[in-house]
Amino acid sequence: MRELLVIGIGAGDPDQVTIQAVKAMNRADVFFVIGKGTEKQELVDLRTGLLAEHVTHPYRVVDIVDPPRDRTPSDYEGVVDDWHERRAALFEAEFGATGEDVGAILVWGDPALYDSTIRIVERVLARGNVAFDWSVIPGVTSVHALTAAHRMVLHRVGEPVHITTGRRLAEGLPAGIDNAVVMLDANCTFTQVPGEDLEIWWGAYLGTPDEVLISGNLREVEAEIVRVRAELREHKGWIMDTYLLRRG
Repeated sequence: MRELLVIGIGAGDPDQVTIQAVKAMNRADVFFVIGKGTEKQELVDLRTGLLAEHVTHPYRVVDIVDPPRDRTPSDYEGVVDDWHERRAALFEAEFGATGEDVGAILVWGDPALYDSTIRIVERVLARGNVAFDWSVIPGVTSVHALTAAHRMVLHRVGEPVHITTGRRLAEGLPAGIDNAVVMLDANCTFTQVPGEDLEIWWGAYLGTPDEVLISGNLREVEAEIVRVRAELREHKGWIMDTYLLRRG
């Protein structure tokens, strides 16, 4: 493989795949698709559906099974580092084995926002066993899919926006921050944030036919979000959700 394309494909709506992404997809000869087990087979199916819709030439798909990791570790950074290293070894083996000129990885949302693909590619190249040129094509993030679905602006005039994870939100909102986008929150950490003047805009499966939206005063709707989220996860076996908290 002489070139790798890391392509952002949006949060789930096939119409949110950009023209630049479609052009890049049509340059690729082989697509590396990372699977996360039978529970998330639907995500793999959505990717292959995008290929069938947008790619007009013959191509090959290589399935890579994502290595498991501890989701509740005491040493979070150490566990993630080990996971990235095992991922890099899998990618390296597949990159070295392929005979095609141009490969591609399709990434949900944008590859630069809470996604590990760019870091994995950097690790593969740093190992020095395979060499290739590579580029990144941006995609519509779940953050923007969320604000569009709720028909809102991400921040009020002149105010900053804090983007964080559920793990870090458990430490509380930073001083002076009134707008916080929260991703990767498996524990509904918004229930732990104190205050009666917080508003929340929550969305699950953004951009897909299964999209669910809830918004309102946090204290008034938090129990509903917890209940709906649990029901959705039980029904589908997985959930991807994002939300915006705003104070005052």
